[in-house]
Amino acid sequence: MKPRGYLLVAAAIAMPLSGALANDDLMKMEKDPNQWVMPTGNYANERYSTLKQITAQNVHELRPVWTFSTGVLRGHEGAPLVIGDMMYLATPFPNNVFALDLKHGGRIAWKYEPRQDPTVIPVMCCDTVNRGVAYGDGKIFLHQADNALVALDAKTGKEVWKVMVADAKKGATGTGAPQIVKDKVLVGVSGGEFGVQGFMAAYDIKDGKLAWKAYSEGPDDQLLFDASTTSMGKPVGKDSSLKTWQGDQWKIGGGTTWGWISYDPQLNLIYYGSGNPSTWNPVQRPGDNKWSMTIFARNPDTGVAKWVYQMTPHDEWDYDGINEMILADIPVKGKETKALVHFDRNGFGYTLNRATGELLVAQKYDPKVNWATHVDMATGRPQVVKEYSTGAGGEDHNSQNICPAALGSKDEQPAAFSPMTKLFYVPTNHVCMDYEPFKVSYTAGQPYVGATLSMFPPKGDNNLGNFIAWDAGTGKIVWSDPEPFSVWSGALATAGGVVFYGTLEGYLKAVDEKTGKELYRFKTPSGIIGNVMTYVHDGKQYIAVLSGVGGWAGIGMAAGLTKDTDGLGAVGAYKSLSDYTQLGGVLTVFALP
Repeated sequence: MKPRGYLLVAAAIAMPLSGALANDDLMKMEKDPNQWVMPTGNYANERYSTLKQITAQNVHELRPVWTFSTGVLRGHEGAPLVIGDMMYLATPFPNNVFALDLKHGGRIAWKYEPRQDPTVIPVMCCDTVNRGVAYGDGKIFLHQADNALVALDAKTGKEVWKVMVADAKKGATGTGAPQIVKDKVLVGVSGGEFGVQGFMAAYDIKDGKLAWKAYSEGPDDQLLFDASTTSMGKPVGKDSSLKTWQGDQWKIGGGTTWGWISYDPQLNLIYYGSGNPSTWNPVQRPGDNKWSMTIFARNPDTGVAKWVYQMTPHDEWDYDGINEMILADIPVKGKETKALVHFDRNGFGYTLNRATGELLVAQKYDPKVNWATHVDMATGRPQVVKEYSTGAGGEDHNSQNICPAALGSKDEQPAAFSPMTKLFYVPTNHVCMDYEPFKVSYTAGQPYVGATLSMFPPKGDNNLGNFIAWDAGTGKIVWSDPEPFSVWSGALATAGGVVFYGTLEGYLKAVDEKTGKELYRFKTPSGIIGNVMTYVHDGKQYIAVLSGVGGWAGIGMAAGLTKDTDGLGAVGAYKSLSDYTQLGGVLTVFALP
């Protein structure tokens, strides 16, 4: 590693923590809108800012005021942090970390350059992305592609400790952003397309010692389930996962955990989702395949699960369940509710009671979703339409015109919630697919997919995306803005009445929170799959976003793929994207004149 440090950094960042727990400080800092202290914006994953210098009336005057090139050309799927006078950001592989001094025009205060084996690149499913760093206890935390979890001194960039979370040679990689809760650093793992047994792990923030590890599939002692763990209000019972897999298939069962992590300090619960079961060929793994495709609510101190809810039992479509859990107090059926809102890849927007896991709302947030008619509110199970079951015809049967496609009605690109409007602002995909499973054998470290896909817009439509406002209490779309390509950036809602998002062509857009009317657009140097954030420095509000096309939607450009079925089916759908943008990793920062 080659950190480059300068003395000026010592005075430029917030002081290390004096409290006993890291999130004692973070809970105070997340309330300071001048900073952006977590990858999720705040513990509730709202991605909302109370800043309001930039308003619906003046946002048209927004201008780029400075930029920073990361020097990396693959997909930039994260966002910077701002702690005091310092900005921190990470790149895709090789996962360089930069500390930029905002007092000196964004000068590089230090740079951390991991030395990683490039053979990890072919093991990364859908581009070499990284979703950002975390801050706590005076440290910056990075989860590298090769599974190293690294703690860096926030002042100097020097390595404090490093642990290996998983084994890349077996197909596991690190792409997600860590989360700091109490005295622990939480990280998940990628690798569902390589037969990884997914898990969430917690490490001691001081020295990196493993505190607990909770798997998505397996025996109860690996799941960290006990007699009090419930699903849909009932105890899950002993060996709830093992009973839903044949033999030892759970050992290579997927259920990876590369999405965002939320935390409710009052309930002392963390929330996250698990991904698709392995293989993608459903014929080879009969059963519900628990607990892939599941929302987990766990005690962060012990890892023990309080409740779980499986969105897509026996997933046949790769409808990964890793999308963010937004914690919001909203009216549901006329009653103020401590809710958890989740926009699943399967095309349903879910509202649950976050204390109990009770299912309250489950409705389609894209009208073209057709693989299921509805979710049975008594059982929580989607009612599958046989025509769109990928396993019904057996192996080598091509199921056609399934909506949504495997990349879902939304992937990891996070939505935002405004406590002022009580609406959720959701970047979505509007994509369907043909899906043909085939028999595949497991070999450690080799792809374990077993399906050929092609993707395209829904019949009668030309657009591949929409940006929508959603009422999670009623399960209804309030307004919808069509986009030519999927909206693969994270949204930002603000007290100024403006909602921001980015497009795959590279536009930063601002729209009115109540109507969706476009108020501003600016084309950045590359397609945007990063997450928009905001902060204040020297009394002035800024908007910042990383551009750098890639990710699953942009994998054709990022990896030089050309065959329509390459990139797990995405290349054909987004082939024309290269007519609008090119590769590049750039941070663009905006402000009013």
